[in-house]
Amino acid sequence: MGYNVSMIKVTLKKNEGRTLSAGGLWIYDNEIDKVSGSYDNGDIVEVVSFKDDFLGYGYINDHSKIRIRILTRNKEDIIDKEFFKRRFYDAWNYRKSVVDTKCCRIVFSDSDRLPGLIVDKFNDILVFEIDTLGMDVRKELLCESLMEVLQEDDVCIKGIYERSDARVRTLEGLERVKGFLSEPFETRIEVEENGVKLIVDVAEGQKTGYFLDQKYNHLAIRKLCENKRVLDCCTHTGGFALSAAMVAKEVIGIDASQLAIDQAIENSELNGFKNTKFIVADIFDYLKEMEEKGEVFDVIVLDPPAFTKSKSSLKNASKGYKEINYRAMKILKPGGFLVTCSCSEYMEREMFMKIILSAANDAHKRLRLVENRAQAPDHPIIIGHNVSDYLKCVIVQVNDR
Repeated sequence: MGYNVSMIKVTLKKNEGRTLSAGGLWIYDNEIDKVSGSYDNGDIVEVVSFKDDFLGYGYINDHSKIRIRILTRNKEDIIDKEFFKRRFYDAWNYRKSVVDTKCCRIVFSDSDRLPGLIVDKFNDILVFEIDTLGMDVRKELLCESLMEVLQEDDVCIKGIYERSDARVRTLEGLERVKGFLSEPFETRIEVEENGVKLIVDVAEGQKTGYFLDQKYNHLAIRKLCENKRVLDCCTHTGGFALSAAMVAKEVIGIDASQLAIDQAIENSELNGFKNTKFIVADIFDYLKEMEEKGEVFDVIVLDPPAFTKSKSSLKNASKGYKEINYRAMKILKPGGFLVTCSCSEYMEREMFMKIILSAANDAHKRLRLVENRAQAPDHPIIIGHNVSDYLKCVIVQVNDR
């Protein structure tokens, strides 16, 4: 089924639409001059410049400050099932080229020109996260289209679970929901990541059940941890800690969530590790306590949840990032390694590096950069669309001055 997009035309104000020319897909409410034609929220509209030049087709929602999300810049496109299948073909073929697709993110919203849609694959299970009205009203069509694409490539999918329970849906006027989009199945799934066995709970775990974006960062630290004492702060279900445990002498993982720690312990036992210990603790309190006790580590991982989800809270977030990096550097052995992360799209890479350097200066440490990493390539970064470059993972060696 196609859409007669020419009936609804949205004209932008003069000098607006700059994010589109930079590679972005968003039109904000204050960029719009007028709308010609009547529509329901979620409908496809044509976007034009103040000179009436075609800019793209996207879906509209009056409830959101991001009024329109662009789906295509091609004037010949019809937004129908075949359109979405082409988008899914592109996304799937890209993943097959860059990652192990047994467990991966198949669709990453704007980065795959499918704004508002995230799809993760855990073995033969798909998890849909739909954050926008324009995608929500096409849920059934999206499921059918993706399933057909995978079936045509002989990929067996047992079921689909929806985790559209993110708070951001309320900004679109949507309820937070989760549940089966297929026949019910066991939602606790055993997967393998870099040789480590893990239980992923797609119904009760955070986000879609597991943070696939750190997969190759988990592997990247392994060599640094050989026969070392490792501290993994904000371990969640044990991603960094369990990768380190493959080779480390001792690994301690802390997290503020009892549920996360219980899952990390279960994952450790699943692998038969005897060198791990998991503790419920606040990262700020624990690092300070370790310094007071004179404890030292060879490798420390800092992977906290996003300290900022808006530009307005960047100042306080910066203080938080600096504090934990400073505390970690104080309990690292000279020559030890710090793996420090930020998953906030508002904490830009250059700013994050400045915070790390400021913490080192206060701790009287000298840093040697090992790697400046990002999210796994199945979460692609679109150059010019800065929000897609959200995960920073910086590995440094910390020495005394």
